[in-house]
Formats: sequence, structure tokens, C-alpha cells
Amino acid sequence: MLWPMIAVVLAFCGIAVLGVLSVRVFVEVRRLSRQVADSSQRITRAAEELERAAVPLASQTAQVLHRD
Repeated sequence: MLWPMIAVVLAFCGIAVLGVLSVRVFVEVRRLSRQVADSSQRITRAAEELERAAVPLASQTAQVLHRD
């Protein structure tokens, strides 16, 4: 009778450990998804700034090429 009880206790402990680890994974995935969203917004802003900065440069380049 002792061995089946030990097996049940070990199984319960194993399930509890898996539950704790799954909660930790869930928390880390949420944190990572927030970081990815923030990075995506920063990349979008940087691309918009680059596009705004490229317009005057492109027009200057076009003027120089038309002069030659």
C-alpha cells in the first residue's frame, strides 16, 4: 500500500511542477509579446522618420542629375 501512495504523491508533485512552469512560461510569453509590440512600434516610427528624411535628399539628387 505504501508504493501506490508514493506513486500518487510523486505524480501530484510532477503535475504541480508542470503547472508552475506553465505559468512561468505564460508570463514570459506575455512579456516577450509586449517587447515585440514595442519594438515593432519603434521600427515603424524609425521607418517613417527615414522616409521623411529621404524625400528632401531624393529631390536634391534629382535636381543635381537634371543639371548635368
